[in-house]
Amino acid sequence: MKAVSKRFRFKYVDLYLMVLPGLLFLIIFKYVPMYGVVIAFKDYNLIQGVMNSKWVGLQYFRELFLFDEFPRVVRNTLYISLMKLIVGFPAPILLALLLNELRLVRFKRAVQTVTYLPHFISWVVIGGIAVDLLSPNSGIVNKALEVLGLQPVFFLSDERLFRWILVYSDVWKEAGWGAIIYLAALIGINEELFQAATVDGAGRLRQIWHVSLPGIRSTIIVLLLLRLGHVLDAGFEQVLVMYNPVVYDVADIIDTYVFRVGLGTMQFGLTTAAGLFKSVIGCVLLLLANYLARKMGEEGVF
Repeated sequence: MKAVSKRFRFKYVDLYLMVLPGLLFLIIFKYVPMYGVVIAFKDYNLIQGVMNSKWVGLQYFRELFLFDEFPRVVRNTLYISLMKLIVGFPAPILLALLLNELRLVRFKRAVQTVTYLPHFISWVVIGGIAVDLLSPNSGIVNKALEVLGLQPVFFLSDERLFRWILVYSDVWKEAGWGAIIYLAALIGINEELFQAATVDGAGRLRQIWHVSLPGIRSTIIVLLLLRLGHVLDAGFEQVLVMYNPVVYDVADIIDTYVFRVGLGTMQFGLTTAAGLFKSVIGCVLLLLANYLARKMGEEGVF
């Protein structure tokens, strides 16, 4: 029995070595920093350190929920995140379905490359591009409006437009990258199903509706579950580089609020409490969504 056990361990040693870097990454950068969560329950002092600072219990959570700004920040986070979910989640699915219908392989690869390249561009760069394009004085968009006889629009300072700029810039950046997963799922669909649908007289639209979409249904549900778990992540880097004090009322989200208050006023305990609140809500939403998915007959995430 011991010999069998030893052979089993040595048989998969190469797989263990492959898993090791990812496991170390999770431990060092995901689990070890979790001890910092205790700052939410302490009067943190830089000199005394985390462990020697005074315990204050739930004081910062009470202050957080009593802050006049906090309900607005949570509301902005939910609005922006749900807008991105409603507009941005179907975008990669639609793009993948359209790419899957292309028959010219070179053209298909070219389009796919062009659409997923923005994923590798930093939000700092995209923010600079947005400022240049939408500038009321020198932006090409406002120049085009002037040619049409219209007044220039202060896009990044307009509360009615700013959230939509966030949504569509996020779709432009991430739709192509997200489509890769759905394309892989579409490739896994049995080709005989499409042939049978063609024999039955189904056109391309009917094949998409009755074959392609059901074939990637489980993938869609799993990615939707993961997305719901991050519903309070409205895009910290994107908002930080694109917003300004004029649109704080509609653009200040939990992450940017934590960043401004934490570094600006050195209230580390308060901002850690806000971050912990966001994480707990995200975890609860993920568990609830996973439960509902299992009730509908899907496997879920776990």
